[in-house]
Amino acid sequence: MSIDQSTAARVAKLARIKVEEDQLPALAAEFNTILGFIEQLGEVDVEGVEPMTSVTPQRLKRRVDEVTDGGQQDKVLANAPDAREGFFAVPKVVE
Repeated sequence: MSIDQSTAARVAKLARIKVEEDQLPALAAEFNTILGFIEQLGEVDVEGVEPMTSVTPQRLKRRVDEVTDGGQQDKVLANAPDAREGFFAVPKVVE
């Protein structure tokens, strides 16, 4: 895949980055360099390689999934500008 100057200008516009006309060739070349690197990564043989979340082996900490701070409905609703029947009341936005 190759990026031309018009595509580079479109990407810059979508990203809301102001790029002068004389800088578009350099931007297109930079995009092409990045895409070339990504194509190189696609050629790497990763058969049998386990996915990893870190470069160092570690186990994520586990905890029991239990409610520890419940039963405070009155305190939570005290912050609401409008509460009805135990819930936050909001203005109707859909007809």
